[in-house]
Amino acid sequence: DLDIESSVLSGGGGIGEGRAGQRDYDLLVIGGGSGGLACAKEAAQLGRKVAVVDYVEPSPQGTRWGLGGTCVNVGCIPKKLMHQAALLGGLIQDAPHYGWEVAQPVPHDWRKMAEAVQNHVKSLNWGHRVQLQDRKVKYFNIKASFVDEHTVCGVAKGGKEILLSADHIIIATGGRPRYPMHIEGALEYGITSDDIFWLKESPGKTRHLTDVALECAGFLTGIGLDTTVMIRSIPLRGFDQQMSSMVIEHMASHGTRFLRGCAPSRVRRLPDGHLQVTWEDCTTGKEDTGTFDTVLWAIGRVPDTRSLNLEKAGVDTSPDTQKILVDSREGTSVPHIYAIGDVVEGRPELTPTAIMAGRLLVQRLFRGSSDLMDYDNVPTTVFTPLEYGCVGLSEEEAVARHGQEHVEVYHAHYKPLEFTVAGRDASQCYVKMVCLREPPQLVLGLHFLGPNAGEVTQGFALGIKCGASYAQVMRTVGIHPTCSEEVVKLRISKRSGLDPTVTGC
Repeated sequence: DLDIESSVLSGGGGIGEGRAGQRDYDLLVIGGGSGGLACAKEAAQLGRKVAVVDYVEPSPQGTRWGLGGTCVNVGCIPKKLMHQAALLGGLIQDAPHYGWEVAQPVPHDWRKMAEAVQNHVKSLNWGHRVQLQDRKVKYFNIKASFVDEHTVCGVAKGGKEILLSADHIIIATGGRPRYPMHIEGALEYGITSDDIFWLKESPGKTRHLTDVALECAGFLTGIGLDTTVMIRSIPLRGFDQQMSSMVIEHMASHGTRFLRGCAPSRVRRLPDGHLQVTWEDCTTGKEDTGTFDTVLWAIGRVPDTRSLNLEKAGVDTSPDTQKILVDSREGTSVPHIYAIGDVVEGRPELTPTAIMAGRLLVQRLFRGSSDLMDYDNVPTTVFTPLEYGCVGLSEEEAVARHGQEHVEVYHAHYKPLEFTVAGRDASQCYVKMVCLREPPQLVLGLHFLGPNAGEVTQGFALGIKCGASYAQVMRTVGIHPTCSEEVVKLRISKRSGLDPTVTGC
């Protein structure tokens, strides 16, 4: 997908403002991820002349992929599929308890899983190409950089320079994984989420040098790989910390090793091909080493803005994060240039928010709409082995905003029915609802740890978005027997000090 097709070039590559001062496009989108594609398709449906410019810089390890951005290629989609592979392994362990005669042990074949996942991703790449073509959106597989505030330049295969101009430009280039360049051997020997989903062979014994990405460690452990996670400070930063701790406890009790309060200092390749990692205990200063097959860096992401020459267009960025600064209308410091998604300062790094923000932006530009994107109460789920779904404020945020005396937290430890026959550990299955204390007790946040957390959280997100109160939730009839009904059965508050363990039906 790194070659620009000749048929696309012949279809209308622009030459700036060569046609009597007219620009080539009504809208030019830089970035072919979920947000950028949503913008382009929405504008095309509104009858506008649209182009998309997209280019994937290969990772330091040489991994490359097609149209669709992070979510499709190296994020949500392959991650959820590999998470599902791990969940199936757990279900196979449960099966004998339900009468299925399954020969043990049941081996896992990384190559087969990876090939199936990668083939699905490639089908999505092709689907996005077809959708753009069907909507008459011009697609240029070139690396774009600004020439001026209305024009970008890209270099096609063979070195041909392409100039494209547009009345409106949307930047949706997303981000890429951060490498700890201060650590010896980090770039040479480590991989990131840009690579893990495209490995043809099993990564083997894996060390995750990470502050946040527990999902990969979870599914690697789940398919039987020896996995260690090094956490320097706070896991799942930005999430409710009680819930985060329970996620870690569950993973640790199910085979993932954790090294807390440690920082890596060096990675070296040994003569036998293995990787030797050296790290320091941040409390004692003691140094230690371990040997692994794969080292995966997951220490955050950086915006993909370095090659855009934003200064040529006058687009302002944050001096700290290099992310693009926007207003409530997604507008940058240049009136006709906008930015959406992960590349923007202060926005959730979530695919659905980029898609919705992009569509609303295009409707404001070309339909006269005034609807703005609302970034409050955006639901999300962490697909760790025991999934964690949440929407709204964490308990810490609620207390900081309203004061401890004005916050009521209702909670419960519950046991999913499907865990009972198989004798599964349910000690971390937990739900809590953070509310204002004053009646009718507006719901500020919901946090759910358990099976299918994303499916549970999505439904309740609508209620919370509509201003649901605790009283209304308590008047909602549950669906029995489900895990989600535990939310509408929350009767015990933390303040009461009573045991929140659910017993019986």
